[in-house]
Amino acid sequence: MKALSPEEIRSRAQALGQWFHNIDLNGVQTAPDHFLYDYPNIKWRRFQHAVPKDLTGKTVLDIGCNGGFYSLEMKRRGAERVLGLDMDERYLAQARFAAEVTGLDIEFRQLSVYDVAQLGERFDVVLFMGVLYHLRHPLLALDLIHEHAAGDLLIFQSMQRGASQVDEVAADYDFFEAAHFDSPGYPKLHFIEHRYAGDPTNWWAPNAACAEAMLRSAGFAILEHPEEEVYVCRRLDRAEPGGAVYPARGRKTNGSAARETDR
Repeated sequence: MKALSPEEIRSRAQALGQWFHNIDLNGVQTAPDHFLYDYPNIKWRRFQHAVPKDLTGKTVLDIGCNGGFYSLEMKRRGAERVLGLDMDERYLAQARFAAEVTGLDIEFRQLSVYDVAQLGERFDVVLFMGVLYHLRHPLLALDLIHEHAAGDLLIFQSMQRGASQVDEVAADYDFFEAAHFDSPGYPKLHFIEHRYAGDPTNWWAPNAACAEAMLRSAGFAILEHPEEEVYVCRRLDRAEPGGAVYPARGRKTNGSAARETDR
């Protein structure tokens, strides 16, 4: 296939709409005026040392891949297979174009984190970057990743708001003890009813203690905390199954809309 000229790359990138990932496509920046500057590379540089440099023979799942920045980086580290998921077809089109221009063999699919069980496989590395706070049911997502997708490592990032301190929390408290709830370092998940930063999909903003507690609760041990919002985790078998609850799905019967409970 003939290599695209910078003008052709720029034209096709612009035709794919506004990019959230600023990706260098043979010298062409896809989001040169990003409000977070060179994002997500500016964040990646602060934690890339904590991600295995050699992923030869490994499989990688990038949940919420957006324009494909992290998928590209994982493939550059030698991953045998990289699968990127996103629900936004525009982002998937951008990611496919980025892979095409860079010549990297990456698969992209339109799929929700809530449907990872459909993949029917576990991955050596799961990336879950910048997705949690866009979900109405964030802990369910972590439970499902643990139950169906993660084989070993989870690279996690979420926007955080509130205190950065992390209190040591007791395993149990008496019913009449309540002072710990008011401590800034107690795990808190802030609910955003309307919008935050103009985005109606920003639903939750955990503080640091909450992000860490949710990861542990879902069955992930935190190995490293290389950047203030990023955690490198290892999947552990739960001593007691968490029992991720998945809503029953209806099935049409004889052309009707009758709903049955999946068991």
